[in-house]
Amino acid sequence: MIRGVVFDMDGVLIEAKDWHYAALNRALRLFGHEISRHEHLTTFDGLPTKKKLEMLSVDRGLPQELHSFINEMKQIYTMELVHQLCRPRFTHEYALSRPKQAGMKLAVASNSVRNTVEVMMQKASLAGYLDAMLSNEDVSRAKPDPEIYLKSMTLLGLAPHETLIVEDNENGIRAARASGAHVLVVGSVDEVNLQAIQQRIAECNAQGDVAA
Repeated sequence: MIRGVVFDMDGVLIEAKDWHYAALNRALRLFGHEISRHEHLTTFDGLPTKKKLEMLSVDRGLPQELHSFINEMKQIYTMELVHQLCRPRFTHEYALSRPKQAGMKLAVASNSVRNTVEVMMQKASLAGYLDAMLSNEDVSRAKPDPEIYLKSMTLLGLAPHETLIVEDNENGIRAARASGAHVLVVGSVDEVNLQAIQQRIAECNAQGDVAA
């Protein structure tokens, strides 16, 4: 029986993929580097900025000593966009409020840094529905490792077979499935709604304790 739902953030609750892409490229351009939109969506999607910079050092020779500064500037640029563009979505507020009222445990687990997660959830008016908010700063291994989802379930007091994870990208889906929980895969934030969540919960409950 599903007793809780854990949501990824970017691409699930917040349409922030383009914000991260723009902010990272703005920081990279300070030193003559850039990634294409295709690379952003196929290679870097769902990875923390630190991992992206490590990959760029290996593949393109981005100096390691620039990582800290680029990461800092990327976070600054991201927050500028968050404050300008992040707004509540009634569909998402409704999708979280109803399970919350029914006694479900709810959490968000993101590869973003803690400040970004907290501010986005507040700006989207979703923080009040969440029992836990986890970022890449709360784990030693980011997605696609399942650590963040395992920790989320521990904090919520849930077993994997009692948990539904909502994810949208390859790295997050790999992490969710490796955690042993049930998974709802969505293609965009527009697919995250109460009906989709309730339907997947009903399917999981019908399957019993076998996650899928």
